[in-house]
Amino acid sequence: MRRSFVLRMAAATLLGLALNVSAADQPSSDIAPAEKLLFMSPHLNGVDPQTELDYAMTLSGPPAKVNDTVRVLVVSAGNTKGDARVSDRTGPVEVPGGLPCNPVILYFLEHDIVEMEQLTGGKRRYFQQRVRLALAAGPPITPVVTDAGGKKVKAQKIVIQPYLDDPNAARFPQYTATRYTFIVADEVPGHVMMIRTEVPGANNDFAHPLQTETLNFQSAQHTLAPAKPGATTPLKPANAPRASR
Repeated sequence: MRRSFVLRMAAATLLGLALNVSAADQPSSDIAPAEKLLFMSPHLNGVDPQTELDYAMTLSGPPAKVNDTVRVLVVSAGNTKGDARVSDRTGPVEVPGGLPCNPVILYFLEHDIVEMEQLTGGKRRYFQQRVRLALAAGPPITPVVTDAGGKKVKAQKIVIQPYLDDPNAARFPQYTATRYTFIVADEVPGHVMMIRTEVPGANNDFAHPLQTETLNFQSAQHTLAPAKPGATTPLKPANAPRASR
């Protein structure tokens, strides 16, 4: 029990989700299965060093559609040193460290929380708290079959709506029903298949959402290790064959 409590508090702190919650809202000390699956699982086990995992990030909604590529570079084998690097179109991105999960999950949640803060004028800590409590409440983990590069793979799906039944949500009614979906598949490198947030249209119409943001796994590819400091590029012999012109 003590170990579970420590793990939970470590995860919450590293995610920026360790907040001042009331005793009534404080989750139990056991880590919920959804939290274990998303944050405490070593998703990068078996991934070779210098492997780049690419994810397509798409924001659909007003004022325009935005596309980006999020990259996770696995530096040490299986990320055993916790040194995986995340980048997007802005360059390198710092995400909380110290957890065994795929850091793209933390990237997506941090990105989403910043957006919610900007869109609603609400406090970052509030949105962090609601996401944390929704996952700690033990949402069901549903087995599904999804497509990965033309191949059908077994996966697990988690769906939460962090702002439902929260009295403070009356201050941003347009976003109260926002839905988060996580799909994790063991057969996919890095395990993260898809993460999505959806803001429904009028009358909670998810068939015609006001806004969606989706992160989809695209590929895994090996990259060349960067040259060590002080290393020199070997000179080509004088008698080496030349490219024809």
